[in-house]
Amino acid sequence: MTKEESRENELVEAINRTELKGFHYKTWILSGMGFFTDAYDLFIIGVVLSILPLAGWASLSSTMTALIASTALLSAVIGALVFGRLLDLLGRKTIYGLELVILVAGALGSAFLTPVNSGLALLLWRFLLGIGIGGDYATSSTIMAEYSNTRNRGRLVGMVFSMQSIGLVAGPAITLALIYFGVAPSLMWRLLLAFGAIPALLVIYGRRKLPETPKYSINVKGDVSTATRNWTKYTGIEPEHVSSAKPVKVPWYKLFTDRIFLITLIGTAGTWFLMDWALYGNSIMSSQMLSALVPSSVSGIDALRMSTTYTLLVFGVAAFPGYWLATFTIDRIGRKPIQLVGFLAMASSFAVLGMFGYLLSAAYVVQFLVIYGLSYFFIEFGPNVTTFIYPPEVFPTANRGFGSGMSAAGGKTGAFIGTALNIGIRSIYGESTLFVILAVLSAIGFVLTLVALPEPKQKDLEDISGERRLAAES
Repeated sequence: MTKEESRENELVEAINRTELKGFHYKTWILSGMGFFTDAYDLFIIGVVLSILPLAGWASLSSTMTALIASTALLSAVIGALVFGRLLDLLGRKTIYGLELVILVAGALGSAFLTPVNSGLALLLWRFLLGIGIGGDYATSSTIMAEYSNTRNRGRLVGMVFSMQSIGLVAGPAITLALIYFGVAPSLMWRLLLAFGAIPALLVIYGRRKLPETPKYSINVKGDVSTATRNWTKYTGIEPEHVSSAKPVKVPWYKLFTDRIFLITLIGTAGTWFLMDWALYGNSIMSSQMLSALVPSSVSGIDALRMSTTYTLLVFGVAAFPGYWLATFTIDRIGRKPIQLVGFLAMASSFAVLGMFGYLLSAAYVVQFLVIYGLSYFFIEFGPNVTTFIYPPEVFPTANRGFGSGMSAAGGKTGAFIGTALNIGIRSIYGESTLFVILAVLSAIGFVLTLVALPEPKQKDLEDISGERRLAAES
């Protein structure tokens, strides 16, 4: 290695070794508020679908219900792929924030520009919303990873994703508040959809002002001068050297022709697919599923209040702590062990619920909520957090956005299929069959994690992403 190439690496080394500072948390807030919005917007539709019949909507067909519930997940696939690729082609700064503009338009349109009984209009606005959500999955993880140090990278990227836990809890909490304040269902569903735009609106400006990440400037553009200037302005830290750099050129198709990258991509996209099938199919339809615990003598808005309370208990008591426990232990325990334990616990919990279907009844509320809640805890203290952290770590800078986007697209494909099919499986075959299927999918996720994914704990991005390997080969 020449002296010039050695100097080129010193800014990258400074980023990797910098202790936690204020700019790390600023980047987290800018990125994480999007994920608060993503979770809220994706999961609130299940509650809204329960409210629409009470708000004067004629009965939606089961097909239209399934499409409305899942269309944002389908369009998120498009958003993740498009924004992920643009992130690599045009740069992080050029793209970041535009995904939230699309998200806000979709949220407000679905709330205020959807006529009563127009399932098609709601479907189209939700489709637009999903494009923004998918874009956020590809962009935020990449940007947070590139600003993170090696020691705390898992925690920082996990903190971005764990803002989802607040959005998850906010949905049923806001619903209960509106019910207790006596808001009419005809207004309630619009307010619930509109609330999803607020957190995103708060950070669009900050995202647009965020400078280009130094690692993109150095590793893709070979522009150390711009990288140094942006790094110093954003962090207040001045590196010792400024010199020319040789970018590591990695064409996008290398992710498919390089055996290591291909296996890794199958692992990241495949495990995310399996996990999201289980998570979203349950979470979006949780209000309807948990309605089975409501006594038959309770109906209308009272039934909605009871099922939403159960949803809030599961999300707040089981899911919420799972997110943050995974986030604050992942740099010590590792990504792979947490993902393996999570998939194994999910498979066990779903198998019990599938084999003992009588638990899903008003007579066994406590028993069901304990087991169902346990599955949610290990989804979060498990593959829901880790499948988000993995992709921006294991692909090189030149294709980090695309690798993350493809992985997220795999997840959202599973979420779309799961949400659409789970509704039909539940209505035709019952919850027991559904839980058996989810147990099998979780077991497959365990095996795929075991054979296809590396352990990135405490490794520099340049090592775990294969960037230094490719530089040495060139």
